[in-house]
Amino acid sequence: MSGTFVGMPAFPVAAHEAVHDSTLRGNLRHATHTIRAKREKAVAEVSDWAALREAGKQIKDHTLRHLDRYLVQLEEAVTAAGGVVHWAADADEANRIVTALVRMTGETEVVKVKSMATQEIGLNEALEAAGIHAYETDIAELIVQLGKDRPSHILVPAIHRNRGEIRDIFAREMGEWGRPAPEGLTDTPAELAEAARLHLREKFLRAKVGISGANFMVAETGTLVVVESEGNGRMCLTLPETLISVVGIEKIVPSWRDLEVFLQTLPRSSTAERMNPYTSMWTGTKDGRAGEGDGPGTFHLVLLDNGRTDTLADEVGRQALRCIRCSACLNVCPVYERAGGHAYGSVYPGPIGAILSPQLRGTGSEIDASLPYASSLCGACYEVCPVAIDIPEVLVHLRERIAEGGPATRDGNRVLLKPAKGHAAERAAMRAARWAFSHPGALRGGQRLASRTRRFHPRTLPGPGRAWSATRDLPEVPAESFRDWWQRTRGGKDVTK
Repeated sequence: MSGTFVGMPAFPVAAHEAVHDSTLRGNLRHATHTIRAKREKAVAEVSDWAALREAGKQIKDHTLRHLDRYLVQLEEAVTAAGGVVHWAADADEANRIVTALVRMTGETEVVKVKSMATQEIGLNEALEAAGIHAYETDIAELIVQLGKDRPSHILVPAIHRNRGEIRDIFAREMGEWGRPAPEGLTDTPAELAEAARLHLREKFLRAKVGISGANFMVAETGTLVVVESEGNGRMCLTLPETLISVVGIEKIVPSWRDLEVFLQTLPRSSTAERMNPYTSMWTGTKDGRAGEGDGPGTFHLVLLDNGRTDTLADEVGRQALRCIRCSACLNVCPVYERAGGHAYGSVYPGPIGAILSPQLRGTGSEIDASLPYASSLCGACYEVCPVAIDIPEVLVHLRERIAEGGPATRDGNRVLLKPAKGHAAERAAMRAARWAFSHPGALRGGQRLASRTRRFHPRTLPGPGRAWSATRDLPEVPAESFRDWWQRTRGGKDVTK
C-alpha cells in the first residue's frame, strides 16, 4: 500500500477503467445505498439537526481562526498530563519521529488503530523500511492489508470487496501474518468476524507499542478521542505500554462542550448510529494521572501539518479543514459510486478528497490537477455534510486555480502558480463567456442568432465534445430567448410592482 498512491494516472483514466468493473460497481452501489438509507433515518430522528450542523460549522471555523492559540494550549495540557508532544511539518518528518520512537522501545511490532493521517503519510511503508511490522486492527483495514490492497473509502476501506473475496483473502493470507484462518471458513459475517477476532487477539496481547490517530483533540484538557464500532481500537489504546498518536492539527476543538456537538453528528453521518459503540478518551499517561493505573505508561502525540497550514491560508479552500471524516459525502456522490475510491489516487477519496488532496499535496501532479474535475457539481455532498462544507464552491475555486493559475501558498511561501497544461480551450471558453456576459448587446445578438438558426444545430458535438454528447441529448435552443419573450409578453415593464 502507498499512502499517496504514487504513480496513479489522472482521475479520468483511472475512472474509465473502474466503471467497466461490474463487480466493483455492484459492491459500491449496494454498500453506499445501504449506508445512505440508514443515515437518512438516523438524522431524521434529531429535531435540531440543522442547528447542530451550524454549530459544528461555527466551532470549526472559530478553531481554525485561532488554531495557533489552541495548539499551544493543547501542547501544554498534554505535557502536564505526562505526554510528550512532537511537531511534524510534513510526512517525512512525521515518519522519522514515529520510527525513532518505536526504535527507542526496542520493539519490532506495533498494532495500529484505523487512522487516515498515518495512511496519508505512508507510515506503514516507512516502518516496514525500518524493519518494524505494523499490524492494522480495524477489520476493514485488516482486509486491505492482508489483500495487499489500498483503502477505497474513508469509513469502510474495504467497501470494494464482497464477502466471498474477503473469505478468500483471509484463507490465503492470514497464516503469513499470524494465526491462520480456521479450516472450512465460509463467507458468513459471523465466521469472518470470528476469524478476524482470533487472528487479532494474539497481536493485542503481545504488542508493547500502539499507534493511533484521533477523531478529536480537546485543547482545554489535552484529551484525545477515538470513536469506533468494533472495540479493536480500544484494545490498541489501552493494552500497549507505549502509545503514539499521529493527528492532523485541524482535529482540535477548544472544549468538552464543543465535543458534545460532534459526538451527535459524527456517528449519525458515518455509521448511521445514535452514538458510537466505542468512544475512547485518554489524557496523557497513567503515571500522569493521580490514582489511575490503566492505559499506556508512555504517550507521544505527533501533531501533523503536511499541507494543512497552506490550506488554512486559502480563504475559500480552508473550509475543507472542517471535515470530521464521516464519509457522508462519498455515500451520496454519483461519481464515487461509479468510479470507486481507488480512482482518486489518494487516501481521501470522493468529494472531500477531490478538494482536500489537491490542497494538501498541491496541484502539480496529473492526478491532483484532475481531482477538482471529478464531480458533477450536483451539490448532494454539501447537503449531507454535518459541518456544512460547501464542496462545490471549493471545487469551482480549485478548477479556476488549475485553469488560470494565480497566487497560492505552498510550504508556507506565497507563490504564483502557472496555468496547468491542457486547459487552453477551457480558459478561452470562460474568457469568451465573461466578455459576452459583460456586453449585454453582444449577448442579446448571440441569443437571437442561436434561436433563428436552431434548425441547423447538430445533435452531437464535434471533436472532443463528441465524448460528452455520446451519452447525453443536447438541449434544444428555444425559439426565442427569455429576454425577447419578456419584451414581447410584458412590454419590458416590471409587473411585480
